Amino acid sequence: MPYIRKEDREKLNPILNQLAKALQSFPLENLDGVLNYCITYLLKSLYQPRYFNYNRAIGVLESAKLEFYRIVVAQYEDKKRLEHGDVEGYAGQ
Repeated sequence: MPYIRKEDREKLNPILNQLAKALQSFPLENLDGVLNYCITYLLKSLYQPRYFNYNRAIGVLESAKLEFYRIVVAQYEDKKRLEHGDVEGYAGQ
């Protein structure tokens, strides 16, 4: 869960802001690969080679994916659904 203590955020946010700024300097067509490199680098640096740890790392990635969808993507989709209407289903069903 990404809801960490304020003191921990205060330590990390300056570093993360600096990293985000550096990542924004890459061309869009390279950004996904560069971000993947950063994530993989961090995981390799933090998790010792052991299946137990690799399984934990995959769980962190999955949780981050789900949290990003829940907080960012779903709200965006809800806004667009209100603007443009629901998906219309096939009338014969």
